[in-house]
Amino acid sequence: MTVKTRFAPSPTGYLHIGGARTALYCWLYARKTGGNFLLRIEDTDRERSTQASVDAILEGMEWLQLDYDEEPVFQTDRFDRYAEVIQQLMDQGDAYYCYCSREELDEMRDQQRKNKQKPRYDGRCRHRSEPREGVDPVIRFRNPTDGEVVIDDLVKGKIVIANKELDDLIIARSDGTPTYNLTVVVDDIDMQMTHVIRGDDHINNTPRQINMYKALGAELPKFAHVPMILGDDGKRLSKRHGAVGVMQYREEGYLPQAVLNYLIRLGWSHGDQEIFSREEMIALFDIGDVHSAPSTFNTEKLQWLNQQYIKTLPVEEIIKHLQWHIEDQNLDISNGPELADVVNASRERAKSLADLVASCRYYYEDFTEYDLNAAKKNFKTATPDIMQALRDQLESLSEWELDSIDTAIKATCKTLDLKLNKVGPPLRVAVTGSAMSPSLDVTLKLVGRERTLKRLTQAIAFNRAKYA
Repeated sequence: MTVKTRFAPSPTGYLHIGGARTALYCWLYARKTGGNFLLRIEDTDRERSTQASVDAILEGMEWLQLDYDEEPVFQTDRFDRYAEVIQQLMDQGDAYYCYCSREELDEMRDQQRKNKQKPRYDGRCRHRSEPREGVDPVIRFRNPTDGEVVIDDLVKGKIVIANKELDDLIIARSDGTPTYNLTVVVDDIDMQMTHVIRGDDHINNTPRQINMYKALGAELPKFAHVPMILGDDGKRLSKRHGAVGVMQYREEGYLPQAVLNYLIRLGWSHGDQEIFSREEMIALFDIGDVHSAPSTFNTEKLQWLNQQYIKTLPVEEIIKHLQWHIEDQNLDISNGPELADVVNASRERAKSLADLVASCRYYYEDFTEYDLNAAKKNFKTATPDIMQALRDQLESLSEWELDSIDTAIKATCKTLDLKLNKVGPPLRVAVTGSAMSPSLDVTLKLVGRERTLKRLTQAIAFNRAKYA
């Protein structure tokens, strides 16, 4: 048996972080078992579904590199198939027309609440044989009234639900369009799904769907309901906790590797290991090892993981993802040092790719203003003389290499009888505009001779004007 899993989002918004984790778990289990991972777009809600949301889902999957093995399936392409199955259930006696008006249903549920009963459809149209004039009926599935449904859930364990607790759900609306529970069952049968991995908010749907599988004579898939993700306040994850679209994490400078690594750990673990390559994720992951309790989203942990990946990924991989941020921040890197050299020099301090681009701007663009706090702290009355001495030493160098630059800075300290902490900080502000950069020799080497000397001249003039 070839394992088949699927991710089935509704295109009514972005691909959110909870959906991305579900997609990851489905993808990993398929890859682990040598199976197939499919994508299904559940777009039957025509009023809320948008092409922009479809595009956001596809873009998010591509960015996370969760590749699927067949072309995406769109439910709106399958209405004829759903109608065929609905008619089959009608012909079998497993579905029936319901002519109840909304007012009747509301009255029925109000009475049930007054009687302290669970509000549910009471099956009053189960045995109706005559149509009701002026009413377009819905079609309901005739759920068994005795026995029980047993779910051997791969995450939650054994779940037993009595059929008498389930009402007859609507499988076709009055306009003939199919409903979620019907389309999901038909699709999973036709797509030959062996494992249905989804959020535990679907547990209430599962026993109803299992009864439809049985009515259609289909083999049941294995079910795995993964727990929800909570915010750090213990409430369901929402935008205020950082539950944003996956692509916003790209915009904020996260690497997809870091996001995936964080998501796999939201409900799954392998000893004390924190960082996993894709290959390790595939080799070690098993859906049966997913924890049954909810997980808590922690932005600080995600930021930490992102820093680790920025520090350790091959520079070529960093640059691939950095390109988007370079364009987003309108940074022209055509006139300056090799980007790989800049990344290697700066990655240790970067918390995000967005930060990395922002911190590298001075390598490629000249500036006329300085960070206010850095200038206030490091530019003093004596600074012009210090920088003039530095400029003279640096200009005299026959080669612009790390050792010679370091030697020139130290020689200036010796000539002026000053410690490096009196010479280095104003030099850094003069050359970069701020108080933060890699080591001075590396910074000056990458900025280049011409720019370094030009910026020292500019800083000398700035200081003399300020302190004259």
